[in-house]
Amino acid sequence: MIETLEAVVEQIHAGKTEAAQRALDGVKLTEDNRSEVHFLQAYLKELNLDRVNALDLYEKVLDEDPDHTEAAFRAALLADTFGDDDHAISLYDRCAAHPPVHINALMNLAMLLEERGDFFDAKMHLQSILGEQPNHVRAQQLLKSVESSLTMAYDEQSQRDRDRKDAILDVPITDFELSVRSRNCLKQMNIRTLGDLLRISELELLSYRNFGETSLNEIKNLLTNRGLRLGQALDPAPPSAPVPAAPAISSDAALNMRRPIAELELSVRSRKALQRLGVVTLGELTQRSEPELLSIKNFGQTSLTEIKQQLAANGLSLRNSP
Repeated sequence: MIETLEAVVEQIHAGKTEAAQRALDGVKLTEDNRSEVHFLQAYLKELNLDRVNALDLYEKVLDEDPDHTEAAFRAALLADTFGDDDHAISLYDRCAAHPPVHINALMNLAMLLEERGDFFDAKMHLQSILGEQPNHVRAQQLLKSVESSLTMAYDEQSQRDRDRKDAILDVPITDFELSVRSRNCLKQMNIRTLGDLLRISELELLSYRNFGETSLNEIKNLLTNRGLRLGQALDPAPPSAPVPAAPAISSDAALNMRRPIAELELSVRSRKALQRLGVVTLGELTQRSEPELLSIKNFGQTSLTEIKQQLAANGLSLRNSP
């Protein structure tokens, strides 16, 4: 008896895999239904836990029909299961390239990208999910975590930039090509490094004996080529915002000291960081300082601000660092 693909799908939905396989064996293979027959063969193998052969068959479907989104998704799930992240990401990308938005594919793709540190792309895919389903809880939670990681990555890059800049400022003046006059004047003024030049003004240099406009322009060009200028370190620092006094612990706050961390509205990243520290209650959290929290892996300024806000809402604060 010749069966139809609809009959096969009906048996699968009923959970009758053996009947579905018999029905599929009775389907006449044509050029038009070839990819769907192979897809259902792969799916039945996957249901029977023959994942290796299922993946091979899904790949065969994609060779026949590169736009078969569901075959790409099933293959991606199997590749993900086997730990082949690169292949899984490539297959999830194929799903994402074809409308309508494949929510599950984008979610899995975002999680893989977040794990490997591709935070910008992960954020883009999560925003696509939320554009379709604004109340998608898992996407909202992961987006918070990804945005926190992006902030932390930015902070780390800023620190590396500062470290590189400090290294440049420590370079001795003798490493640069300057005229004998300029070099001798700087030596007599006890200016030894590039950073020393940032702590002296043009007027101070010109007031020194035998130091003229030619030497001044030579040094200014040296600094300009490195994005620096004379007297840069003398610029007044912007006024810092006043630090609010820590609120006194009220009786309500004292009760909150026993409140479990699990009751706070925290991002997944912040919650995991506190779990690694073994912090269970708000009282235990108040015994930690900002430097202690910031020293935790993957814990950045965004997570710190989040925790401080939650503590403040309960009349509490972190311990002041010594």
